Amino acid sequence: QVQLVESGGGLVQAGGSLRLSCAASEGIDSLNVMGWYRQAPGKQREMVALFTRVGTTNYADSVKGRFTISRDNAKNAVSLQMNSLKPEDTAVYYCHANGATYGGRFYNTVYWGQGSQVTVSS
Repeated sequence: QVQLVESGGGLVQAGGSLRLSCAASEGIDSLNVMGWYRQAPGKQREMVALFTRVGTTNYADSVKGRFTISRDNAKNAVSLQMNSLKPEDTAVYYCHANGATYGGRFYNTVYWGQGSQVTVSS
């Protein structure tokens, strides 16, 4: 079973920075994709940034140039550095992973963290 534990988030003024971190439970050999989604009140959950196991990244247009995703494959951990934050970045941010290998088997399953609130004041 894969569990994703998030840390970080909080309240910041517009133009400020925050960092989110996420680590998968122990015993996982690998995860195909790790990254972040977010959901603002009244809106659908949307992709923010993804990092594949082979090193490719994908960002939402709204965060390109401001957010940076990083990943540690050895620790099955992912972080999101968020700079130049805007009020419209306010949302609950969810760590995401899919495609886990452990115990000698591959699980084509999507996993989610518990969610971290990010609030940007104007």
